[in-house]
Amino acid sequence: MHSQHFGKLQLLPAVDISEGRAVRPLGGQLLGTSQSVDPVAAAITWCEAGAEWIHLVDLDLAFGRGTNTSVLEQVIEEVRDRTSNRIKIQVSGGIKDHRSIELALSLRPDRINVTSAALAQPSWLEQVLEEHGELLALGVDVRDGVVVARGTDWRGDALDASIMWLERAGAQRYVVTDVSRDGALSGPGLEPLQHVLALTGKPVIASGGVASLNDIRVLRGMTAQGLEALVLGKALYTGRFTLEQALQEAHGTAEGVSVQEQLAWKPPTEQAESSGE
Repeated sequence: MHSQHFGKLQLLPAVDISEGRAVRPLGGQLLGTSQSVDPVAAAITWCEAGAEWIHLVDLDLAFGRGTNTSVLEQVIEEVRDRTSNRIKIQVSGGIKDHRSIELALSLRPDRINVTSAALAQPSWLEQVLEEHGELLALGVDVRDGVVVARGTDWRGDALDASIMWLERAGAQRYVVTDVSRDGALSGPGLEPLQHVLALTGKPVIASGGVASLNDIRVLRGMTAQGLEALVLGKALYTGRFTLEQALQEAHGTAEGVSVQEQLAWKPPTEQAESSGE
């Protein structure tokens, strides 16, 4: 593989909102709100650092504890008003039925990340894919090779069967999360990601587990296979690196790293980060 085959990896810094504040979930669970900041300030910070996308998550909707739709609306409005470049917004969090997708559509986002729990309602999912296919990214949360729904006990089919069904149903894009690594800063779950990339020609977004710039380097090496983007959460909030540094790695402008080094790197055997759905 030659260096020119490596594309630019889009980065989507996450702003996860609970009870009106931006917070961090861990491993698909919400453990209090010890780290909370103003969500508008968080989003504007990422925009000013060079973000082209924001991944905006309603955690309360995801965990069935109410909604933050008005807060998300405020964040989107402020981001679009206060930034000179056109920042794109991907809305996420508990979007799995008629009511939740109507709330998401009301925000007029650039993309809606439907949660993997929507697979439990195949006829509804087929319908929304038909109506809004290009606007949707299908969340595929994976644990031990099975599609699950974060924050619930729901377990779906094996990853292969789920992707094959979604391909037939008209899915246009996927967001893949290894749930065991979400928020744990232990490295991205490359296995389910590579699996999905092998099964589809559609764009794929990675989410969860990134702990270092090296992780971003490795994921950028997968752009040749169809990896389009990465949702970044905890690693940014805990200061593992800055968004500016992450963007340099993702765009291939960081210095001193050869393609050979990218390909030779092996992921750690333990388990890392991202945003709730």
